[in-house]
Amino acid sequence: MEQPPPRVAVIGAGPSGLYAAAALLASGAPVSVEVLDRLPAPYGLVRYGVAPDHVKMKSVIRVLQQPFDPAQVEFLGGVRVGEGGVPLDVLREHFHAIVHATGSSVDRSLGIPGEDLAGSLGSGAFVSWYCGHPDHVELRPSLDHPGVAVVGAGNVALDVARVLARSADEMAATDVPEPVLDALRGSAVRDVHVLIRRGPQHVRFTPAELRQIGELAGADVVVHDDGLLADGVAEPDDKRQRQNLQLLTGWAAAQPSGKPRRVHLRFLRSPVRILGDGGRVTGVVVERNRIDADGRVVGTGVEEMLDAGLVVRAIGYSAEPVPGLPFDERTGTVPNDHGRVVRDGVPVPGAYVTGWIKRGPTGVIGTNKGDAAETVASLLADLPDLPAPPHPEPEALREALAEHGVRPVAWSSWLRLDAEEVRRGGLRGAERVKVAELAEMLDVAHGAAAR
Repeated sequence: MEQPPPRVAVIGAGPSGLYAAAALLASGAPVSVEVLDRLPAPYGLVRYGVAPDHVKMKSVIRVLQQPFDPAQVEFLGGVRVGEGGVPLDVLREHFHAIVHATGSSVDRSLGIPGEDLAGSLGSGAFVSWYCGHPDHVELRPSLDHPGVAVVGAGNVALDVARVLARSADEMAATDVPEPVLDALRGSAVRDVHVLIRRGPQHVRFTPAELRQIGELAGADVVVHDDGLLADGVAEPDDKRQRQNLQLLTGWAAAQPSGKPRRVHLRFLRSPVRILGDGGRVTGVVVERNRIDADGRVVGTGVEEMLDAGLVVRAIGYSAEPVPGLPFDERTGTVPNDHGRVVRDGVPVPGAYVTGWIKRGPTGVIGTNKGDAAETVASLLADLPDLPAPPHPEPEALREALAEHGVRPVAWSSWLRLDAEEVRRGGLRGAERVKVAELAEMLDVAHGAAAR
């Protein structure tokens, strides 16, 4: 009797997981691959982290979906692994190898007074809200105040600022859920202050992303740099930084045109205290910085107060430990050697990682492709010596999921949800409108009447 091929589970249907699935298929190795995700929808960070108005960037979905169409890889959505779901030990009974691609979704903290006030949020939560992530549909950020402070010098900070500065009519053409669009339509925000701890010559924004701030139909860009650009700044060696400097210099010399909203780029500024009244944010105290001879950021002791009803920190992410795997709290990663999970210096048989949980929250979407290829190469090299699981039959896994109250969302069921989102988009003049409520996502995916 012919033996079935070894089974590999990929936990996480974001870019890192789907690039791993694609690499397994491209290898030509006789393996059966199943991709599990706790949400009914695939694509992870591309669906829930890429800004709604970045339609071109979302086009990578056409690449990520290839393993599922035709059905070379099975999708099992709505499957939570670990606490509150299916224990990892149970999955290990059904697969020869498991690739963990769960990412890093915990917002880092500023560590300043007032950070726990209502209206002080991490960018991960805020971005997930406007991208329609089921975990954050109840966020309801305070947009009833004219001022907002966004802390950070990366593209995520610019995404947040841009979404807040766009008009509701502009956002209606994107895939934001209806409750998000309603909140943006009622927004009182007029001034978005982006707080950047270093100078304009140091920022590492993607020039294309920075340029978009200057193309907003309803918002002026106002540069606050303590006159550095007017005095002349030495050209950076990095090409992208030079392009950024050119854009910033032009904006610093221009006069605001009187648009209804303003994006303030405040360089050499760090938040030191978040102010509040009645338990919610009312402002933020900012310290001016200088760069010392060694290139370090040094506070000057000079402070200023910004009026703000919302503070969004976009200063990076960390990961949560994966139950059943070792975890390095310092790096926020699972210890590994070329993707092989390592515990006390010894590889854990059949356990692998890829993406941010492997290397930390660095790189762009495409970085995950090479990262996944490395992990898959390690897995395939190990595969002949990996012990067979006690229950490798597909039907045994379905029975185990059912025992834990899980009804998986198959690829065909996701396509039903996908079609419903496209239908709703057509009604609003958008490519799609996301369904964000988890219960409704499951109803639509499983064929219940759409609400």
